[in-house]
Amino acid sequence: MSIKKQFIKTKPVCKVTFSVEAKEANVASVIGDFNNWNPEEGALNKLKNGTFKGVFNINKDASYEFKYVIDGAFVNETESDSFLWNEFAGNENGVLTV
Repeated sequence: MSIKKQFIKTKPVCKVTFSVEAKEANVASVIGDFNNWNPEEGALNKLKNGTFKGVFNINKDASYEFKYVIDGAFVNETESDSFLWNEFAGNENGVLTV
């Protein structure tokens, strides 16, 4: 799993690349505050090597809670900027700061 951030000087967004290895999985998404926790908006593409990957423009100067959904299972990004307890989920969410 990994997160790569590319800040755009001319726009108030950051291009964030989410990658998660899940060779046996059929579908994967990244969901969070930045896409209203909507799996369709955070759909990741499966590459030939079994990694799911997607690039999203995310507004800068904010922090967002997020998780991956891999074949219906919620998974945290181990390389999150931090983690935050979420009462609604009863679990920690990863935090992305851009």
